[in-house]
Amino acid sequence: MFIQTESTPNPATLKFLPGREVMGEGAVADFASREAAQRSPLARALFELPEVGRVFFGADFISVTKSDGDWKHLKPAILGAIMEHFTRGLPLIEHPAEEGEGDGGEDTEVVAQIKELIETRVRPAVAQDGGDIVFRGFDQGSGVVFLHLRGSCAGCPSSTMTLRHGIENMLRHYVPEVSAVEAV
Repeated sequence: MFIQTESTPNPATLKFLPGREVMGEGAVADFASREAAQRSPLARALFELPEVGRVFFGADFISVTKSDGDWKHLKPAILGAIMEHFTRGLPLIEHPAEEGEGDGGEDTEVVAQIKELIETRVRPAVAQDGGDIVFRGFDQGSGVVFLHLRGSCAGCPSSTMTLRHGIENMLRHYVPEVSAVEAV
């Protein structure tokens, strides 16, 4: 098994590409702590390394954010844990979590347009950097879109710039009702 690595805009995060499906198209899992990782054998194994601070599974990649240490010492241990997991054929997730991402209600035309832009233009670009972005709401009164950053995007030094100059400008261009974008 050959696992490629890629750097991300977040210097504390590396993206690992095992050359096979991880979560599958459109699915993600974000583990911000050792406690959150209990439902995933691979995330638990990665959190056994004391320097690991966050684990994120995307469609075909795994992003690992370090809390401390040097990549040259941490990277081989992460590669070993990923390789062992896949060669043993262990499940990625044992107990699915309740995501709670949708409110179950009907979207207004503006919200549907915002969600469509995020799904087709923003999420694919953010996934290339080892992260994910999720729509959390739109305040029609103020025109503010609320987004949740996950994976390498959470805590990335350039995430504020991406939100303000990238996503906000794009949404304001296509959806005049949008006045700002905020991370939640």
